[in-house]
Amino acid sequence: MEPLRTILIEDEQSSLENLHQKLTEFCPSLRVIATSMRPEEAILLIRHHKPEVVFLDIEMPRMDGFRMLQEIKEVDFEVIFVTAYNQYAIEAIRFSAFDYLVKPVVIKELQAAVERLADKSNHKSKERFEALRQKLSDPRSQENTIPVPTSDGIEFLQIKDIIRIESSSNYSRLILNGGRILVVAKLLREFEELLSPYRFYRVHNSHLINLLFVKKYVRGDGGQIILRNGDVVDVSRRKKDEFLQILSAP
Repeated sequence: MEPLRTILIEDEQSSLENLHQKLTEFCPSLRVIATSMRPEEAILLIRHHKPEVVFLDIEMPRMDGFRMLQEIKEVDFEVIFVTAYNQYAIEAIRFSAFDYLVKPVVIKELQAAVERLADKSNHKSKERFEALRQKLSDPRSQENTIPVPTSDGIEFLQIKDIIRIESSSNYSRLILNGGRILVVAKLLREFEELLSPYRFYRVHNSHLINLLFVKKYVRGDGGQIILRNGDVVDVSRRKKDEFLQILSAP
């Protein structure tokens, strides 16, 4: 298989050279065909070379990485964002199913991100970017909705409507208020990382629940939770004490 054509966009010379060197040495599945330190030039390079992968710095003068993608409009390549800070931007990136690396880039994390490119082959970059753009253009949406990949695109779900999420091999089953069930190609661990700030708690290896829907706790070895929709979920023994502390917290 031919290496994926890759463009690097980074406004710091040392960071650009460091990333280029690591990709060349440790990621043979990619081939760097162009680099740029200026967003305006990078747009022209992308339109000319039509890369399959772009490593994109977020914080750049005059035009940040998000605005640069908006200028391109047709995002038909995979994007791996590179950032030194801005937790809000990172959360938005993760919600929208893009990958990212934190500076300074660690070799193992770089290799893992490159390996995950294959898993993104069925996702539509343009739709994922649109989800990201909406997240960043309306900060209130960070608190209200989560975009999830579906078979025909991306669906925005109200976080408050998610009752629980159940692990199913490499997929997750989202049980929603009203009885609807949505199967999503994301690991439960990913949802746990994204939703824990919104009063979601992983009570069992296979179950993440919205604490707002807890109706009753039934004592036992680990115990069981009865949710407001009638679902019963087991609590693992090792999670029991922590879960009860959370329930009793004001």
